[in-house]
Amino acid sequence: MVRQDGDRKFVQVLLVEDDPGDVLMTREALDDHHVPNELHVVRDGVAALDFLHKRADHEGAPTPDLVLLDLNLPRMPGLDVLKAVKGDPALARIPVIVLTTSDAEDDIVASYALHANAYVTKPVDFDQFVDVVRKIDDFFVSVVRLPRR
Repeated sequence: MVRQDGDRKFVQVLLVEDDPGDVLMTREALDDHHVPNELHVVRDGVAALDFLHKRADHEGAPTPDLVLLDLNLPRMPGLDVLKAVKGDPALARIPVIVLTTSDAEDDIVASYALHANAYVTKPVDFDQFVDVVRKIDDFFVSVVRLPRR
């Protein structure tokens, strides 16, 4: 839930990512940024749905304001996670940004067909990766208006 502390917004972000290096870079980009976030990380598609449905090890988890979703995940591919999220009326309005190494046209088309809110190819350069994550964060915290939970 977006929380306000004066003029500052606190955004709950769920990162669905199995690569520890990408998790670290995303965490650093958000931690060093001026926008306060609470980052939650799950490492596979099954855990992502458990987190979103507040089950298994994720009872009491917050409902995220934003999901950053990799496509290449163990146990359940990212496109299946996206389909489940956008097909569930209780979750469908949560913005899902596909953040992946794939620049395959088929993945882009499939992601938008499943109602991804954006598709971003991860840069391999650290500084560019951090810049991309910060721009996503800026956009979803400072520019767009997210629904209240």
